[in-house]
Amino acid sequence: MAAVPPSTTREIRLAKSPEGLPGPEHFTVTRQPVNAPGAGQVLVRNRYFLVFPGLRTLIGGQADGVPLPRIHAGDTLFGPAVGEVVATGPGSALRPGDAVTHLLGWREHALLTEAEWAPVGDLLPDPAAHLSSGSAAYGALTRVAQVRPGDTVFVTGAAGGVGTLAGPVARLLGATRVVGSTRSPAKAERLRAELGYDAVVVPGAGPIDEQLAAAVPDGIDVLVDTVGGEQLAAAVRVARRGARFALVGALSGQLSPDRDGGSALAEIDTFRLVNLGVSLHGYSGQDHPEVTKEWTERFGGWLRSGEITFPHARIPGMDQAPRALQELFEGRHFGTVVVELPPR
Repeated sequence: MAAVPPSTTREIRLAKSPEGLPGPEHFTVTRQPVNAPGAGQVLVRNRYFLVFPGLRTLIGGQADGVPLPRIHAGDTLFGPAVGEVVATGPGSALRPGDAVTHLLGWREHALLTEAEWAPVGDLLPDPAAHLSSGSAAYGALTRVAQVRPGDTVFVTGAAGGVGTLAGPVARLLGATRVVGSTRSPAKAERLRAELGYDAVVVPGAGPIDEQLAAAVPDGIDVLVDTVGGEQLAAAVRVARRGARFALVGALSGQLSPDRDGGSALAEIDTFRLVNLGVSLHGYSGQDHPEVTKEWTERFGGWLRSGEITFPHARIPGMDQAPRALQELFEGRHFGTVVVELPPR
């Protein structure tokens, strides 16, 4: 039976703009009235929403060039979510009980127009898996880096939402050796033991150049970079001729308490890039709209066959979401971080 539409709902708002990284004290949980859906609209009760580092950029006011609006003090946060339809307006193609994905997370209920939702379908065995960052990893590996059988692949930030899928996917696409980086020795062990990484570099545990030289003595063919900064610079120094670099994120600057979330500086050896014919491209999903469907189909097949897993942490309840965001910034979690809300 479909849930009864409520009269009020809760949502998480930015209470005040932070200086540096935001913490739980910068957010508030507020209760708001729920409007009945109008023509073509649906009311959705969210079951899961994504906790993602991009919120740092939007809250920090550096949204230029980002296909999402800036979040000001007083605004409700947003982001990818999975929910269940509880009420529909006239002319809607959905029915109560249907599951959809959308971008109005960080609230218990969302009022959506037809252009704002997509059906969940049955391709993935776990609805929360629709919130994975695997599409970015898969797109970077297939559209930009074009990983080939026999390649050596280096994934920076390998314990994050992108990295925990980039390594296993690279292997499934033919990579012979997969190396990652993480600042946590405990996560490094999990990457090797659970996700099949051949070696893991731990910045801060010794010179990164020495660690990389030991991990990839013959150099790398592919880089999937979510960090930037010194790790990108180090990757350039071990690039092989014709190496393909796919830049997916820039966490070194985005999550720095001393920066504004909108820049990540790196000093790289362009002379080496030129001499070795190394390509370096940023990957953005909006430039490859076909990737999401392709990824979802392959991800579902790999999950069901057991060839891949979906490493993630589920944080229970709205009240824990601001703390979960802080923990994401602090690197406390392994894989994707989602907030799980009760079904009723």
